[in-house]
Amino acid sequence: MTVVSGEHTLAGERMLRMPSCLLKLTRVVLSHKPWALFILIVGFVSFAYAKLYWGVREDPKSRAPTYGLSAENSCAHYVPSTLDIAGGPSPPTGNVYFVETSEQTSPSYLFSCSVESAARTHPTSRVVVLMKGLAKGNTSLPKHWAFSLLSCFPNVEIQPLDLTELFSGTPLAQWFLQPQRQQEPHFLPVLSDACRIVLMWKFGGIYLDTDFIVLKNLENLTNALGIQDDGVLNGAFLSFKAKHEFMELCMQDFVQNYNGWVWGHQGPELLTRVFKKWCSLGTIKSMSCKGVSALAREVVYPIPWQDWKKLFEAVSALEFEKLLKNTYAVHIWNKLSHGTKLEIPSQALLAQLYAQFCPATYAKMKQDSEELSRRAV
Repeated sequence: MTVVSGEHTLAGERMLRMPSCLLKLTRVVLSHKPWALFILIVGFVSFAYAKLYWGVREDPKSRAPTYGLSAENSCAHYVPSTLDIAGGPSPPTGNVYFVETSEQTSPSYLFSCSVESAARTHPTSRVVVLMKGLAKGNTSLPKHWAFSLLSCFPNVEIQPLDLTELFSGTPLAQWFLQPQRQQEPHFLPVLSDACRIVLMWKFGGIYLDTDFIVLKNLENLTNALGIQDDGVLNGAFLSFKAKHEFMELCMQDFVQNYNGWVWGHQGPELLTRVFKKWCSLGTIKSMSCKGVSALAREVVYPIPWQDWKKLFEAVSALEFEKLLKNTYAVHIWNKLSHGTKLEIPSQALLAQLYAQFCPATYAKMKQDSEELSRRAV
């Protein structure tokens, strides 16, 4: 009797949730116990099928867009659940910084890939993109596919770059206020060089140029910078703790030995000069000296700038894995490579990097490439 009573109670609870037609059907079939279970199952299957059918036929346009973005930039499609970090507290980690010192507000595919790959490999860090072209105080971003795409990532923040505020309280404050600087031939690259060392000194964390594709988390590379080639250091990647003495010396050298008319003097040459003084040596090799590491070339510059065309050459899966075995990020040398056509899809090294490490940007590239092909027909 207890089991039968439990069955009647369960049937009663189901009645409260069923439509009236099924309620009547249930009362009838319960009086004919041999057939009750079979008829109930048929009824429930029919009801479920009807709901599923009309659910599938529902117009997707009637649904509210995710995060207010357009349908082509569905966040659910682009961002894996592992990046949903809003559900709980995140461990304290340093920020990842990107800087755009020009007035440009139309990010390229490579720019988008750089930020996306950093966001994916650093899900618990703030990935901060500072852009001079954004109006201060304006809370809305320009309408551009890259901003919509990157806004899908909960750890990406796109903010205006206030240079006066950034340089305040540093040796570079007076340098920046001198109007003649803007007439120099390499002012924008020099301005970028200035921003990165000040960001590292003031706030610490990781700095990356917007032509990097990040393969692995970089947080264990602390107080480090990479060897570009032949003992020359490059600042396209920097990782330092805030107020580090090495970055303070870089700021002092920036002002004391300033020459904005020579390409690289305020960037790679500055970092190389300071590191040599820091370690009291004449030649730089992969090493750690007084708490600062000069990383081997393959860590962040596996493709030398002289060999940038290799980025557009086809490589097998085995070659790809072997080449990047000890690599954390790949510098694309955009100053040299930006005018070269990249076939999408293809087995080119750069195309494979896009596909694996910034799949959302790659999907947009593929979509645009297919659209251009259709128009050409």
